[in-house]
Amino acid sequence: MQLSDFNYNLPSRLIAQHPLANRADSRLLEVKADGDSDAQFIDRQFRDILSLIKPGDLLVFNDTKVIPARLHGKKETGGNIEMLIERISGDKQAWVQIRASKVPKTGTTVHIHNKAGETFPVEMIGYDGRFYEVRFPESVFSLLERFGELPLPPYIEHQPDAQDANRYQTVLAKNPGAVAAPTAGLHFDEAILNQIRELGAKQTSVTLHVGAGTFTPVREEDLSKHQMHYEWFSIPEETLEAIEETHRKGGRVIAVGTTSLRALESYASTHQKSGETNLFITPGYVFKIVDCLLTNFHLPKSTLLMLVSAFAGVGNIRNAYQHAIQNEYRFFSYGDAMFLSRLHHPNS
Repeated sequence: MQLSDFNYNLPSRLIAQHPLANRADSRLLEVKADGDSDAQFIDRQFRDILSLIKPGDLLVFNDTKVIPARLHGKKETGGNIEMLIERISGDKQAWVQIRASKVPKTGTTVHIHNKAGETFPVEMIGYDGRFYEVRFPESVFSLLERFGELPLPPYIEHQPDAQDANRYQTVLAKNPGAVAAPTAGLHFDEAILNQIRELGAKQTSVTLHVGAGTFTPVREEDLSKHQMHYEWFSIPEETLEAIEETHRKGGRVIAVGTTSLRALESYASTHQKSGETNLFITPGYVFKIVDCLLTNFHLPKSTLLMLVSAFAGVGNIRNAYQHAIQNEYRFFSYGDAMFLSRLHHPNS
């Protein structure tokens, strides 16, 4: 398939700029399908997810925590520079995206500052063709806490505020390292999690640190030429045991978000419980673990739109997005959600 197969026109008014008053106030589009393009669409409220989850099901959340990954500073020449952590590669090293009139050369130093007037130097040490590798003078995490800013996605137009600091994290966030939220998890509050447990469904977690590469546009019309970004993931042994038990007893594994799905399917492909993954899921991929997927609406021409199309059928997703636009669902990180079942292929 080609990149143009995953394009759609979205009115800007449907891009959610702020979270709703309560996490579970969002809408939920259920997509029911047997074939690639015969889906029925049921408009629900998110709290209706309780009617879609069955006793014996297992929900898999991503417990990553968003870090204050955006940094501001100046080059040695005096020009302004902005850094966005793409992923942390060591205690004092990270890969970053850079916005500047002219990117500093390898071997030079830039000076990061905060509103309190403090500064620290960052050394430019490498470039892989897309991202820049930099070295910090001390722990990346500790410096980000003092100097960093919450990295809201590029389509959210306001500066991060106190509401974002709370609502751009899931209630299960505990392992710092992501530079974007696992947004499907943003809809859950403690009350709904308790109700799910009362239903007889279980929950477990994986960790996948969402990288800034998730917002990098696909530029190759031929998808086979796209170079997927890397993200670090880890899957606890108890999660794998819970998945095996769920399937053995006839329950469904429900991935809460594309990031949870990518972590699970990366394990299924490599049998590695942790490491960096650049798994690129496109139509034709045979899913090995995940039965259902809860996900938000994704950007046009994005790798995540390709992933959900692979999961539920290209035609079904194309029609679902048109239904969502016509019915004015809210899109992207602070937007509404979809509940998808895996499309079964003859070789799956």
